[in-house]
Amino acid sequence: MSGGLNRVMLLGDLASEPELYVTRGGKVVLTLRLATTESYLDKDDIPRERTSFHPVVVLGRRADTLSKTLRKGARVFVEGSLRTSTYEGRDGGKRTKTEIVATEVLYAGERAGAVTASMSEHDPGSRIA
Repeated sequence: MSGGLNRVMLLGDLASEPELYVTRGGKVVLTLRLATTESYLDKDDIPRERTSFHPVVVLGRRADTLSKTLRKGARVFVEGSLRTSTYEGRDGGKRTKTEIVATEVLYAGERAGAVTASMSEHDPGSRIA
């Protein structure tokens, strides 16, 4: 096998409002902060939950469309690949960031207690971009 596989699939809730911006080169970028929660039993067999936060990037026309519909609290399924990049921090030190570059984003409903009027016309599980 000469190649590899770089594929990520996550189902979670948007932990903050999506942020849309345009790069100096004119590319449209939408950033999402996706929270996933998993349940497990600790060493004393007590049920616990662990939440992880994942930076997600959506590019192009899809980014613009999603920015108009997604809101904090929306449950989404994201499929894409991991991308790691390095940059210089404010202190001059080398920094590394890993993010998910989404190729698919599917609306999957709202988390308990969240109300998002702009998404109400979409059926759970419907593809919105």
